[in-house]
Amino acid sequence: MVDCFEKYHPVVNFVYFFAVIIFAMFFLHPVYMALSLSGACIYSIMLNGKKALKFNLVYMLPSMLVLACVNPLFNHEGMTILFYLKDGNPFTLESIIYGIVSATMIINVIIWFSCHNQIMSSDKIMYLFGKVIPASSLIFSMVLRFVPLYKARIKTISNAQKCIGNDVSQGNVLRRARNGLKILSIMVTWSLESSIETADSMKARGYGLKGRTAFSIYKMTLKDKVVIGLLAILIALVAMGACSGLIYVNYFPRIQFTPVTVWSSFVFISYFLLCYMPIFLNIYDEIMWRISGQNV
Repeated sequence: MVDCFEKYHPVVNFVYFFAVIIFAMFFLHPVYMALSLSGACIYSIMLNGKKALKFNLVYMLPSMLVLACVNPLFNHEGMTILFYLKDGNPFTLESIIYGIVSATMIINVIIWFSCHNQIMSSDKIMYLFGKVIPASSLIFSMVLRFVPLYKARIKTISNAQKCIGNDVSQGNVLRRARNGLKILSIMVTWSLESSIETADSMKARGYGLKGRTAFSIYKMTLKDKVVIGLLAILIALVAMGACSGLIYVNYFPRIQFTPVTVWSSFVFISYFLLCYMPIFLNIYDEIMWRISGQNV
């Protein structure tokens, strides 16, 4: 599926992911966490399909369960004691729930970051921060490329080494280890040479010099302005709700929530629209595309 949110201006993408990731890190209210996690999972599946579904089920879900189970073994706070461990420490209901919440928060942020890395390319990072912090933006954009770039290089080297019988899948254990170290050494050498070439190339182009201009294909359109205006309104509403204590939750010594009111429900809806905005934009774009196709 072609993601329409990726086609928006980099400022729109950056503001959106900055907001949802920050909110996901600090909002421990179960309703807000459920909205954020469901939005992140659905959007990641929209972006990567079965690969994202497998990643969420095979890696994220077991990790969340492990983290949730480990917390009560070390955190013994809470009033509702279920039983006592062999060392005499209590096993409380509040620690179990807080472990689930903490694990959900971590997994939530990881999934949002996976979506961020899919949408925010190195070109967008360079466009946003190239003039403000040129050196840092270049380093950050290169870091984002490290994992996919190194995976591709290792695959290329492994295929070449396999042709001459020096792959990690050939020979005994000692020979496989030796072949693996050789492949790693080639990859490191290749990467160091590439970094030197990149540094020389950027220096020759005058990167970071005062007054240097840069070509950009990104232009703020009316559609971008409308979306960023909606983002600003939703972020402001959610932030106001958080500052007024509507997102307050306490897990120790007993679980306490802020009572649900009309204003808190409005903030819930605002946060739902914020987390699901890329999904709704994709659905709207798909509907409009089908309508335009029928009218042809």
